[in-house]
Amino acid sequence: MLVILYIVYHSAMRIMSLLSSFQQTAKLSKLSGVGTSLVIIRSSIASRNGFSTTSMNSKAHSKSSNIWLARQNKDPYVKKARYENYRCRSAFKLLEINERFRVLKPGDVVVDCGAAPGSWSQVAAECVNAAGVEKRGSKGTVISVDIQSFIPVKNCITLQQSDFTLPETRDKISQLLQGKKVDVIVSDMAPKATGIKKMDHFQIVELCRIGLKFATQVLNDGGTFVCKLWQGEDEQTLKRELREYFDKVKPVKPNASRGDSAEMFFLCTGFKT
Repeated sequence: MLVILYIVYHSAMRIMSLLSSFQQTAKLSKLSGVGTSLVIIRSSIASRNGFSTTSMNSKAHSKSSNIWLARQNKDPYVKKARYENYRCRSAFKLLEINERFRVLKPGDVVVDCGAAPGSWSQVAAECVNAAGVEKRGSKGTVISVDIQSFIPVKNCITLQQSDFTLPETRDKISQLLQGKKVDVIVSDMAPKATGIKKMDHFQIVELCRIGLKFATQVLNDGGTFVCKLWQGEDEQTLKRELREYFDKVKPVKPNASRGDSAEMFFLCTGFKT
């Protein structure tokens, strides 16, 4: 008899607990709409099944990270960058452009826009003899600019946490030049990708235009401007704008650019003052 009463008592308490939970959910639904109760239901289901939406997102992130790591491990340019002590694989994009078109020469003054993590500045410093180790050639200058923090590149003037799109940053570069003209501007600047191709394309085109405006103010006669672009509908419009200021504008896609990427570069030579 006592056993039966014990079972009935605990059953009644369980029913009261469930009713109380239901009433709380109903109150929340009135306050916050149907969405609240749906969240509670989903949380309850997730809890029962031993996972949460956070762990699901973590698993998805982990999967994408694993895919990225696998691609990095197979990438010959990643391995080559490690072997040759470049900070990242993008160094070989500028190296190839320079080998094909002789953009950088000893003694040149170079501004590297969007420099982080510094691989393009490493290449530029070597090519223009920024360390002054090549006695047969003049000593060059490299100014590295990026909105991010990054380890300064040896033999380069570094402007960290400096937004190139702001006039005060460009003014600071002009002050560092101390009246000197620039021979080469290289821009690997890119916006944070949204995944919306048209928007990303539009934003990177605007960065190219900001770089072009600066180039018209500081480049030497006959100077060079290299800018990164993601291919899209404004590509030809930008090319026409660049041609107004340069003798030649050539689209270039280095071998180090991934085959499935929309990335390309405009190589602009022969600046007309």
